[in-house]
Parts: sequence; C-alpha cells; structure tokens
Amino acid sequence: MSLNGGCACGAVRYTLTAAPMIVHACHCRNCQRLSGSAFVINLWIERKFVETSGAEPVAHRAAAGGSGKPHDVFHCPNCGTALWSKYHAAPGDTVLLRGGTLDDPGAVTPDVHIFTRSKVPWLELPEGARSFDAFYKIGEVWPPASLERWQRVVAGGD
Repeated sequence: MSLNGGCACGAVRYTLTAAPMIVHACHCRNCQRLSGSAFVINLWIERKFVETSGAEPVAHRAAAGGSGKPHDVFHCPNCGTALWSKYHAAPGDTVLLRGGTLDDPGAVTPDVHIFTRSKVPWLELPEGARSFDAFYKIGEVWPPASLERWQRVVAGGD
C-alpha cells in the first residue's frame, strides 16, 4: 500500500508505506472543534510507516479528548494544516493521520464511527456502518492482522 498526502501549501509531504490498522470517523466534540467540521477521518498507523519529506511538522498540545489525556497535533509550520495527532492515551509510536490530507481522500473509508453520541443531528451514517457511542474495545473490533500489529506496538516491538 502506498498513499500520499501533505499539507495545503505542499511544504510537508508524506507517503504511507503500510495500510492503516483502522480508519475512524470520529464525531467527538474535540475533533469537531479541531477540524472545523462535523467529524474527522483518522487513519491509525504506526509512525514508522509515515515517511515524510519537506518541512518538519510542528506539534501543539491540544486539550484532552475522551480519554482525559491530551494529544499533540502535528501541523505544517508554514500553512498550519493539521496532518496527524499523537494521542498520549495510546501506547507505542502510533499516529492518527488526518484522512483529509491524503492526495485522494476517497482512497479510504471509515471502518468505524466513534463518539457518535456527539454526532451532529443532521448527519446520517451510511446504512450498516459500525458505530459506537464512545470508543470501543480494540480486541472486539479490529481485524486479526491489525490486532497483531497493535500487539507488537503495545509490547514495544514496533
């Protein structure tokens, strides 16, 4: 798998060298505020599979989300586009990359919709979409290959 993306001005570019472990459509209030939209698409992936070029993204600490722990949002230093977040509640070196920064955002679809308790009322989820009022139990939702990768991350092997 090779997906490419970057910021609005082109100063930061990236290539994903592996598929994400899972793709979330997050409807929490924090993601709504940070994205300025009804939800955000996040690709959860190991940082080592995000190869960057160009300018070095800068991090800004964001308020705590559902976990009660803050996260760092990595932005382009020139145009300010939010590229990914590092959630301190998640173990290991993983990021949640913003799907809207992909060159082809339609190349991914959400595996799950999370924090739908704060979903805007006018948005209808696709029929049959997996959705959760808050977060979910990873072991009950993720596919086996992603769970294997996650177990390596948690164990510190990745």
